[in-house]
Amino acid sequence: MTLGFAFVTVLLIAAAVGGIAYVRASRMRREGRLHSLPIYHGVHSAIWVLFPALLVLAAWAPMQARLVDQAVLSSPEGKALPDFEMQRDAIIDEARQIAHREIAAGFNPESTALAPRVAEAESRYAGIGGIGAILVALGAAGILLMRKRDSQFRARAAVEKWMSALLLLASLIAIFTTLGIVLSLLFESLRFFKLVPLTDFLFGLTWSPQVAIRADQAGSSGAFGSIPLFWGTIFIGAIIAMIVAIPLGLMSAIYLTQYAAQRVRAVVKPLLEILAGVPTVVYGYFAALTLAPAVRDLGISLGIESASSESALAAGLVMGVMIIPFVSSMADDSIAAVPAAMRDGSLALGATRSETIRKVLLPAALPGVVGGVLLAVSRAIGETMIVVMAAGLAANFTANPFASVTTVTVQIVQLLTGDQEFDSAKTLAAFALGLVLFLITLALNLIALTFVRRYREAYE
Repeated sequence: MTLGFAFVTVLLIAAAVGGIAYVRASRMRREGRLHSLPIYHGVHSAIWVLFPALLVLAAWAPMQARLVDQAVLSSPEGKALPDFEMQRDAIIDEARQIAHREIAAGFNPESTALAPRVAEAESRYAGIGGIGAILVALGAAGILLMRKRDSQFRARAAVEKWMSALLLLASLIAIFTTLGIVLSLLFESLRFFKLVPLTDFLFGLTWSPQVAIRADQAGSSGAFGSIPLFWGTIFIGAIIAMIVAIPLGLMSAIYLTQYAAQRVRAVVKPLLEILAGVPTVVYGYFAALTLAPAVRDLGISLGIESASSESALAAGLVMGVMIIPFVSSMADDSIAAVPAAMRDGSLALGATRSETIRKVLLPAALPGVVGGVLLAVSRAIGETMIVVMAAGLAANFTANPFASVTTVTVQIVQLLTGDQEFDSAKTLAAFALGLVLFLITLALNLIALTFVRRYREAYE
């Protein structure tokens, strides 16, 4: 199919150049002033040739995969494969990797003998698809040549319609992707709630998803109370982290917008926003190796014997530092967007700079600040790596910040790690947790967008 792509690309360039040359020739023949610029005529010609060819290639791709598999299985080497479907598919996948030169040899000896058949079938059907795309592109180019186009052809309007359709397609892809995520979580969650009552999941206080194979084994029924998980998520991400992030982020924004010189702001603000680009695993290392031992020693010095090296306080403090840029940037933009007349009027009436900030700027910028805080909370409750490395895996329902707790995202990772059977309550619990967490995050984002929209309406 590579040859087909190359030929279609050549036709695409030829159509664009030909469209531009045609309208320029028409202008030279003084058929009248052009309605659209020559570049629009060239783009319209290119789209006219490209779109049908892309449709053919997109429709042929899934058909080609099935035809290749059928051709391979009908070959003598394919007929000699085992009848067990999973083993047969594994051998074909290895043969395909050998044919693509991704690996030198497969685990199964049959894959080496089957690789030439795979390469031959893929080459043959890729050529058929490429030829089909070429023929369709040539047909579209021929139709384009037969159409009479005068100087008043509205090429710009046609190109803008294509661009509008492309933008609509991009929007629909995003919408359908979100819808697919929701439906996949919903269907698997409904399967889970057939095995575990909804009330036990939402209001249970014990989380122990281990389910034994035999009924006489310990923990055969499992316990799927999600309260400890969501409490740990709120305790770390929405309480401890926000206690750190809100004051530091807000004070940073006030300093950068009201007190810092322009030269200082140009240096400090990018350095502050670098925190948002640091990988979370780096924060996790810092929390586990540096902060967690210090927090444990602090707890022991305070007489808290249950202080652990894996604690909610250590994870929450580091997570708060991580989301400072989210709060600071949103607050910075909100404060800077307040009209200067409000600040100048306050100062003219005799208010000090600090009084102006407290009584004028912050109240005016409050919707944007609150929106930034809620967005930061949404970011914090979805964090996994820091909690795994600093807070542990124990699902404890406790308000002790020196104790080990866990969060929803950590348990989802634990439940879906390794080989899992997607018909057991233990594995399906991950989808139920994901669905509830998705709804919580969605609610926080909607609230944040409401505040931001109100802020924009007031000061746009």
